[in-house]
Amino acid sequence: MKLSKFALSLFMVLLLLMLAACGGEKNDDSVDTKEPNTTQEEDTSYTVENAMEPITLEKTPEKVVILTNEGTEALLALGVTPVGAVQSWTGDPWYDHIASDMEGVEVVGVESQVNVEAVAALQPDLIIGNKMRHEDIYEQLKAIAPTVYAETLRGNWKENFELYAKAVNKEEEGNQILADYDERIEELKAELGEDLNKEVSMVRFMAGDVRIYHKDSFSGVILEQLGFARPESQNVDDFAEKNVTKERIPAMDGDVLFYFTYEVGDGEASELEKEWIEDPLFKNLEVAKNGQVYKVDDAIWNTAGGVIAANLMLDDIETYFLK
Repeated sequence: MKLSKFALSLFMVLLLLMLAACGGEKNDDSVDTKEPNTTQEEDTSYTVENAMEPITLEKTPEKVVILTNEGTEALLALGVTPVGAVQSWTGDPWYDHIASDMEGVEVVGVESQVNVEAVAALQPDLIIGNKMRHEDIYEQLKAIAPTVYAETLRGNWKENFELYAKAVNKEEEGNQILADYDERIEELKAELGEDLNKEVSMVRFMAGDVRIYHKDSFSGVILEQLGFARPESQNVDDFAEKNVTKERIPAMDGDVLFYFTYEVGDGEASELEKEWIEDPLFKNLEVAKNGQVYKVDDAIWNTAGGVIAANLMLDDIETYFLK
């Protein structure tokens, strides 16, 4: 009996040890198979509604190609240097006022004729274009990279700027830039005071074409925001009166006249400008007799069309009215 009890006790001890060993192995297995404690990576994807189809970008783009002049200015203001851009309408290859910021940027054609092969060679992760300019090459571009289009180029540059800021995932920075600009407009309006009652006329000379600019132009929108009066014939909600003849010179009169000339290097626009400015009909305008005719930069007052040019135009307004 003693032996049986001893054997039973030994058996019980061995059983307990075996159970403990099994339990330990189970615990080890549970540790090995436990899901790792990792933080899920934040989703940085975002969708951009635009003039074509909504585009979803998985991350902030690093290599952007821009196909409009005003879009180039928007990117630079947002702190984004594009890998490729269309050549400025004037300049070699960039406008003077942005040239220092465009070092190393590849030219991909001009705004009206994009070099699609040059765009593809840059392997961008975002292309920004314009429906009015580039609708016919949209399918080609979106086969290269996600492509976002603004609707139009006329009038208010702010609408496109907001789209570009969204496209490069810099909405907060974009909102601040617009807020700073609007604040400057309000401050300048206060400084201008009674000068805002002066009727401001705008004329543009191009090779073979003279235009009187209205309210829905780049500079017209800015004058409207400031609250300037306009001559009656220019105080209309369209872009410009094109191909005017010298019989329309009286419509150029005002209290102040700004003119700008689109010169591409062949001298034709400058010759046309000189012919009109020296015409007796022009010299007989009240604004000319009062010495209130000023030549300003065409890139800043018209062709660049972006946020940088807008601020430079405000600099000009300060110069001619306040200094």
